[in-house]
Amino acid sequence: MEADKKESPKYLRMSLAAAMTLGFKQGLFYRNAKLYCINLLLTYDEGCAARCAYCGLSNNRPGAYTKKSFIRVTWPEYSLAEIIDGIVKRQERVKRICISMLTNGRAVKDTKEICKRLRSAFDIPVSLLISPTILRYEDLIDFKNAGADKIGVAIDLATEELFNKYRGNGVKGPHKWDRYWQCLADSIRVFGKENAGSHFMTGMGETEREMCDAIQRVKDMGGYTHLFSFFPEANSPMSEHPMPPMAQYRRIQVARYLIDKRMADISRFVFDDSGQIIEFGLSLTDMERLIETGEPFRTSGCTGYDGEVACNRPFANSRPGPDIRNFPFKPEEADITRIKKQME
Repeated sequence: MEADKKESPKYLRMSLAAAMTLGFKQGLFYRNAKLYCINLLLTYDEGCAARCAYCGLSNNRPGAYTKKSFIRVTWPEYSLAEIIDGIVKRQERVKRICISMLTNGRAVKDTKEICKRLRSAFDIPVSLLISPTILRYEDLIDFKNAGADKIGVAIDLATEELFNKYRGNGVKGPHKWDRYWQCLADSIRVFGKENAGSHFMTGMGETEREMCDAIQRVKDMGGYTHLFSFFPEANSPMSEHPMPPMAQYRRIQVARYLIDKRMADISRFVFDDSGQIIEFGLSLTDMERLIETGEPFRTSGCTGYDGEVACNRPFANSRPGPDIRNFPFKPEEADITRIKKQME
């Protein structure tokens, strides 16, 4: 019966948006948004050993792993052969592929095998969202040799205290703050500057200053930040935790953009006593011009060969509607007007 198991490396779960992009599922994106990255997730019957309080795949969230939603949507299963065939048929729509690991002992070997198969099938860049807890330095070298060109390390929390509370001993989980940062440093060393970075999630109890400190730390190491707004997952331990206020998220988006684009750094920011940003170190005119571009508010993600963001994750951390948090397309004039009001 083992041969009948739908597990990695023969099978993977795919985001609903990616399944729609490849024509595996029917559906339409709000405002005709388009996804350019095929997001894949390793799958095992026993699931993930981690217990992160906010994650839909958490070991302490009820339900069978293969039935659990992730980022609030279903992730249907497909064979790797089906996925490769689907990408070949719609190759012009795909600018990048991302493989997300789980904290599962089998995931390291399987990620290498899947990456090799994808890279041998077509010339589309592959990113890996890795699990530092189960990795050695040598595995990073193997990932590069398998054909991956970018690495993501989802530190998620801006401070060690919050990391421990929601990912470590606070939830009896296996993850360690120092291990994640070391793995990010190792990834930058192996893959090169600007080819590895971190995910951070706003709204977990950190101050704006603490989030800016974390983003600046990554940049100073030679990495980049992909920013998310907390959006509760049903039936997770944090299902009742509120989303961050929109004004807070917009300020952090601007800060992330300025830091990652080297337009300013945290030494130029001014914070109030609560840690809220009150100045970004730009003139009023420059600040207005920046907001008018809409660029700070677009999804931050891995790029394709064309240098444009491919992993734009349409509506991954807010529902489709006027209050988009990460824009998967260039904001229009009405969007910019709304953003300005949100920042007041």
